[in-house]
Formats: sequence, structure tokens, C-alpha cells
Amino acid sequence: MSSGKEFHGKIALVTGGGSGIGRSVCQILARGGARVSVCDINLKAAQETLATLQQPGDHVALQMNVADKASVREALTATQGRLEGTPTLLVNSAGIGRRSTFLEMSEEAFMEVVDVNLKGTFLVSQLVCNAILERDAAKGASVVNIASLAGKNGLAMHSQYAATKGGVMAFTKSCAKELAKTGIRVNCVLPGAIRTPMMANVSAEIMNEVLKINALGRSGEPEEVAELIVFLLSEKSSYMVGACVEVTGGHMA
Repeated sequence: MSSGKEFHGKIALVTGGGSGIGRSVCQILARGGARVSVCDINLKAAQETLATLQQPGDHVALQMNVADKASVREALTATQGRLEGTPTLLVNSAGIGRRSTFLEMSEEAFMEVVDVNLKGTFLVSQLVCNAILERDAAKGASVVNIASLAGKNGLAMHSQYAATKGGVMAFTKSCAKELAKTGIRVNCVLPGAIRTPMMANVSAEIMNEVLKINALGRSGEPEEVAELIVFLLSEKSSYMVGACVEVTGGHMA
């Protein structure tokens, strides 16, 4: 478990911070001394995360719709004002999935997932990275995107989700190439089956099939992914740029 105050003086912005992996990231960053902007489309969930953080008064909970540029800009401006600085640590954890067969999927259902998972990652990253560069604060800045093993292997009944996560991987590598010389590092993680609210609707039958091809034979906990994310945000990973790191418990298919 991360400890110490390695993020003292840093400001972090975490999308999807109201639950799951995003919530765990916020908690670890706060323990490490960062001031955290907990952003989520569900403001109540963001506030619930805020209440779990060390020194909750040092942090802020904000509503953000990552698919809406005006909403992202508003939350970023609020973060800068209330935390008195620009975030130099960014975690794009907001994401959704919608179960549907490819042949029956509507255009609306496809684009809903694209807008949040891929467009949202683009909008938040662009606005935050520009703010970092405008304030000459790129040294030690780090972005971590949340992709998925589905982006590498595909996922039946979730073709749009898998497509967006494959896009996040390519987006991460492309941004990393562009931004590395500015001082901003960009990496991503590829979680497997993690016990988050998004997984709550997966049937026991499907989960049993998934775990049969998992070396550890269990689903992961949000904290187990969050610890890697926080490592990628830290100077401990200073030579990692454009990496897409799997956190899967040894998924064997």
C-alpha cells in the first residue's frame, strides 16, 4: 500500500471519482498528501468519496460530465479556484458499459459509450494538459487513462465498450509521444475483472466462466488497480511513457 507524502503540494483531478477504481485512487492520493478534485457526473457519489478522504477539507467534490466540454471546463476552473492551483496529476477513470449484441445495437447506444469513454478522455486530457502547459507546470506532471483488457482482447456483447478501450490505448500512446518532451507523462492501465459497480450487473454464470481462465481464480479489488495507477502518477515511474499495463490476475485467454 502506498504510504508517505510523496504527493505533498500536488493537485490531482480524478474523473469517475465517485465509485470503484476512481474512488480508491482518490483515497490513496489523499493519503499521499495530494489535494484531490473528486469529479463525477453523480455529485452525491463524489461527495461520498470526499467524506472518506484524509483531511476532507483539503479536497473538493465536483460534478463533471466528461462528454460535455463546457462541464469539463467548469469543473477544471472550479478545481483551480478552490484548490488554488492547476492539477498536474490526472486520472481519467470515468467510464460506462452497455450490454448489447453488435447486430442489434443502436447508433445511440454505440455513441453513448464512445462519448463517455473515448471522447471524455480526450476532452478532459486536452483541457487539463493545456492548463498545465499554460502555467509552466509540466515538470512531474502525469496522466493515467483507464483502458481495459477488453480493448486488447475484445468483449462479446460489449463491442462498443471494447472499441473505446482500444481507442484509449492508442490515444494514450499517441499523446505520450507528443507530450513527453514537455514533461507530461501519459500512461494507461488495462484492468481485467475488477469488483466495481460496473461489474455488479454481470451474472454469476458469466463471472464463473471468467474466473475459470483467471490464474488467481478471483476478481480484483479496486485498490489493486488504484495502487498501480498511483505508481504511474508518481516519480517512481519516471521512465514509463506510453505504457499500457495489464492488471488482470493472470487472465489466460
